[in-house]
Amino acid sequence: MAKIYCGKGKRETNTWFKATINPDKIMEYIQEYKGHKFVKININLLDEPDKYGKDVEITVDDWKPESKETPPDVDNSDVPF
Repeated sequence: MAKIYCGKGKRETNTWFKATINPDKIMEYIQEYKGHKFVKININLLDEPDKYGKDVEITVDDWKPESKETPPDVDNSDVPF
């Protein structure tokens, strides 16, 4: 699947990055879990800065596990426990 680019940024130090994310590009990837909304992203450090000096690239992580088939219901009514 093609990467969904949603932002770029710049490495300020080895442990601090600044980035900007375009909310319009992530809206359809918002997920909800236990009443909280989130978006899974990938943060990639580029080998070389682009022409604007940005060396951090942000993409949406749209990976989904393959759905497993649920086995047919098993009748356990004759089990004594």
